[in-house]
Amino acid sequence: MATISSPGIGSGLDVSSIITQLMAIERQPLKQLETAETKIQSQISEVGKIKSALSKFRDVAAKLASTDFWRTTTGKSNSTAVGVTTSSTASPASFAVEVTSLAKAQTIAAPAVATSSTTLGTGTLTIQRTGGGDPFDVAIEATDTLAGIRDKINAAGAGVTASILTDASGARLVMRANATGTDNAFNTTVSGTGLDGLTFNAATQTGGATPAQPAANLVATVNNLPVSSASNTLTDVFDGVTLTMTAETAGPVTIDVAADTETLKKTLTEFATAYTELSKLIVTDTKYDATAKKAGALQGDSAIVGLQNRLRSMLGASSGASTAYARLSDVGFEMQQDGSLTVNSTKLDKAIANLSELKALFSNSSLTDANLDGFGKRFRVVASDILGIDGALTSRTTGLSDKLKRNQTSQDRMEERLAQTQKRLEKQYSMLDAKLGTLNGLSTYVTNQVAQWNKA
Repeated sequence: MATISSPGIGSGLDVSSIITQLMAIERQPLKQLETAETKIQSQISEVGKIKSALSKFRDVAAKLASTDFWRTTTGKSNSTAVGVTTSSTASPASFAVEVTSLAKAQTIAAPAVATSSTTLGTGTLTIQRTGGGDPFDVAIEATDTLAGIRDKINAAGAGVTASILTDASGARLVMRANATGTDNAFNTTVSGTGLDGLTFNAATQTGGATPAQPAANLVATVNNLPVSSASNTLTDVFDGVTLTMTAETAGPVTIDVAADTETLKKTLTEFATAYTELSKLIVTDTKYDATAKKAGALQGDSAIVGLQNRLRSMLGASSGASTAYARLSDVGFEMQQDGSLTVNSTKLDKAIANLSELKALFSNSSLTDANLDGFGKRFRVVASDILGIDGALTSRTTGLSDKLKRNQTSQDRMEERLAQTQKRLEKQYSMLDAKLGTLNGLSTYVTNQVAQWNKA
């Protein structure tokens, strides 16, 4: 902006101070726009927080609306020798598992040499899996040490891992199949010279190398039915049940598959927690603090108040989804005066014992009668609608963003007008300063002349 050079020298007026005070008055409308901008930004921020909280609540409701969630099971074993995991396709059951022998990976060892830096010979080592597949050739140079041969085998991708075992007898090349089971056993043959100690026939367990461990399949029984597997993990031995064997057993191990009530209860509690977080956020944003005489950022906002009323109404509504439970309060969800939702553990535990009806209360779905929809579906649908592209919160965010843009445009225009006003005032007061300076000079001249006359 333009400034006055040494303002007030001619007139003695504090021109800069005068203009500053006048501009402070002129800037009052701009300050009001800036205050409004801060308020709008706060509103956008709070609506964003509510959208995030509602999204979290919707996700929990969607989980409760899913029939797969209610099929969540857990497996228990009475021995560490047999581990169990389950998926949503598993059904409650109990069965016995007995492990006679574990699946093993073939391991062979070549004759000992002096050190890992010793060379063996030259030629080609061929590794062939007995279960089929292409053979893998490993070219061995005369300069390749035992360590170098190990590295070449590991780089070949033949399904075999080589290592070096060093003890009092020297260094031995050990080759082990990467997978257990007889189909993953391997034969080794050589061409060239000095490499005979690397040969091995898995069928006869003979060759230049010695067998450290033959390949073997798992041998076990499940409910007295014989089971064989190349792996120590049995996937879907029953629908949705995976068993992992880690040791042979002295007798049958009992496996129990049951509904995962702990996970069910945890998620149901998360439903109440997510609602409470959302409710408290809305209450804080819409309340008026009489003591501080300060309103919440969204007080009187129809979209937010409407959301609050709608959710509260849904929580107190009834449903025909279950024949045993009509309301959420029947299974332990209790509304508090502050708007929070708490869980009565005694009621909820009792409802979990009647799992099929509790499941219906949350996940039932009807294409013809909305009254038969479970609460999980109801809240998921409503929350998705509110958060959708044409939803109330999305529209509110868009409206506030547009309002913020208009405010910024008004501020920009106001800044331009203020700049022009300051230029005008500076020009006017510069002219006034000059004229007053001229008049002061004339006044001094006349005063001096009168003084001279008086002396004469």
